[in-house]
Amino acid sequence: MDAQTVARLDAVYQAAVKANDIAIMDEILADDFVLVTDRGASLTKADLIKEAREKRTIYEHQEAEEGTQKVRIWRDTAVVTALLRIKGTREQNAFDYKVWLNETYVRTPTGWRYVFGQALKPDTK
Repeated sequence: MDAQTVARLDAVYQAAVKANDIAIMDEILADDFVLVTDRGASLTKADLIKEAREKRTIYEHQEAEEGTQKVRIWRDTAVVTALLRIKGTREQNAFDYKVWLNETYVRTPTGWRYVFGQALKPDTK
């Protein structure tokens, strides 16, 4: 049951990113959230909310590739792994790439919160 709940919540979060929906992003992200990008940058919740508010990135795709999402639960911690396809424009520059996204969710008194994410480029060999 928890795995299904987290899987759905993660899909809602990815859809919120795609839509630049700061209200849903704010609700799901923990206040001390950190994302480490595939380029080694470290972004906070405030960074992601600001980016969405400014709508500098317009997404065409921001979804897990079919069949790649896996959710593992350990008591009050969930780890989601998925191959994410991201396509759109950032400041009018087109992009289209895939990343393996590892996400950690923690159960809180108010529900599951996304606390940490790390993006890795897929091995192209």
